[in-house]
Amino acid sequence: MVPLSFAGEEWLLCESRTLYWPRENALLVADLHLEKASWYAEKSGQMLPPYDSRETLERLAEAIRETGARRVITLGDNFHDDDGPARLEPHARGMLAALTRATDWVWITGNHDEKLDPAIGGTVAEEMEIGGVVLRHQAIAGETRAELSGHYHPKLRLALRGRRIARPCAVLAANDVGGTRMIMPAFGALTGGMDAGDPAILKALQPAARIDAVLPAAGKLARIPLWEAAA
Repeated sequence: MVPLSFAGEEWLLCESRTLYWPRENALLVADLHLEKASWYAEKSGQMLPPYDSRETLERLAEAIRETGARRVITLGDNFHDDDGPARLEPHARGMLAALTRATDWVWITGNHDEKLDPAIGGTVAEEMEIGGVVLRHQAIAGETRAELSGHYHPKLRLALRGRRIARPCAVLAANDVGGTRMIMPAFGALTGGMDAGDPAILKALQPAARIDAVLPAAGKLARIPLWEAAA
């Protein structure tokens, strides 16, 4: 975990692709896309290993243990579709039930799961605001409040020592005061990614003075410029 200044306070950006908010003792995570493999099997006949939900929930449980978070807030696309909860195999279903019982769990819905069934446990909301920070699935261009979102699955793509690498990252938009809006990396086991500097991401985070990709690297916060307003 590495410190990150955002919305006027210190947060911790974790190697697990989660964000810990010390003041709220809350863990934030985006785009779990649970039951994506079973969706592909059902809709396209593409037989992926049916353990993506189990793997995702195991990693999420570890992130909760690592941070000691008492609250979990997900930022949408929690399941790959509205019927995902019904397809959970028993082991994954039991893991999810245990996690939602052990924490104050909030599901923010996304475009893949707009009609998420509250029976899965926890609280379901379209979006919410805590301490002046808006939590929603998809960033809204023109938003002037502090905002945390997901949806785009940003990845930083680099050429390093003759190799091309891609790593999930957060994308942080800042004004002249500091970080004000951030798009989280996707957490789910089968989630792909969009280039962090894609025009769709940069447009969604306007207005901004600068936009950076941020991620933990060797115990420090790596910050790679993606865009800066003309002087």
